[in-house]
Amino acid sequence: MGIVEEAHNVRVLGEGTQVIVLAHGFGTDQSVWKHLVPHLVTEYKVVVFDNMGSGPTNPDYFDFDRYASLEGYVYDLLAILEELQITSCIYVGHSVSAVIGALASISRPDLFTKLVMIAASPRYQNDVNYYGGFEQEELEQLFDAMRSNYKAWVSGFAPLAVGGDMDSISVQEFSRTLFNIRPDIALSVAQTIFQSDVRQYLGLVSVPCHILQSSKDLAVPVVVSEYLHRHLGGDSIVEVMSSEGHLPQLSSPEIVIPLLLRHIRYDIAV
Repeated sequence: MGIVEEAHNVRVLGEGTQVIVLAHGFGTDQSVWKHLVPHLVTEYKVVVFDNMGSGPTNPDYFDFDRYASLEGYVYDLLAILEELQITSCIYVGHSVSAVIGALASISRPDLFTKLVMIAASPRYQNDVNYYGGFEQEELEQLFDAMRSNYKAWVSGFAPLAVGGDMDSISVQEFSRTLFNIRPDIALSVAQTIFQSDVRQYLGLVSVPCHILQSSKDLAVPVVVSEYLHRHLGGDSIVEVMSSEGHLPQLSSPEIVIPLLLRHIRYDIAV
């Protein structure tokens, strides 16, 4: 195992020839794909990993300067693909990792046959003629809550993000992965994500994109998926799912997994 693989807890599963890379979003780790992976391993070679800063990674490896922008995560993704000698993959990215995959595909379109983007947003803050869902004041309140009492923040944020109460298994699972993150790292990652703006780069994305969005999502309004569809440079398709919440692959697998499999297996032109 190489240095990059070890740092990101990379696992390669399945025996297929076509490679699928699964990349998780903020607050989770590779376990968020537990409902999807069993459906893929008989057909594909599946790569899962943990983004730097997530609970299973070594917090000593987290470089606050490197990950002050999404660029650091883009470099990580490309390094993982290079170390595994992957020359082509279907990339499934959740939340911020959907955008990370899109940015990586700009510099290396040859590595990605298509991107499947779940709950993706190019910008979370509202702007002139753009609705991202948050005002700057709301984000500052979120960051202050994380600083002042991380445990209390998780207990409040997890049910809102998932779309359930604290008794639901998916909320408990998201709470667990949030609690596994060192609070100062979680705050830094949240600031990087929620204050990012990659709208200017969308037109440079040339690989086909499948945009999947919950009908109700605390972090990403449905109109954002339509914005992506209109501004991405290559072919794209949007499917608004009947699921609710920002982690639908975890909270509504019965709805989301069949849709994910359909978008993974079939191309836009089909």
